[in-house]
Amino acid sequence: MANVPSQATPSNPGNQLSPGDEAQPGTLGSGEDLCEDCSGKGKLSDGRECPTCEGTGKVIRGIGGG
Repeated sequence: MANVPSQATPSNPGNQLSPGDEAQPGTLGSGEDLCEDCSGKGKLSDGRECPTCEGTGKVIRGIGGG
């Protein structure tokens, strides 16, 4: 298995998945998508960090069929 580059952020060090991720970054059949809960802003309407994407505005989703 190939090394996956780190997607480290202040809220998400290393390769840990955010709650809204469906796969590790770089996984075949997956890709970045805007977080639906914060519309890709990383913050909720009340100004709090989005818990789904942990403030990145992005989640990793499966894009392949099966």
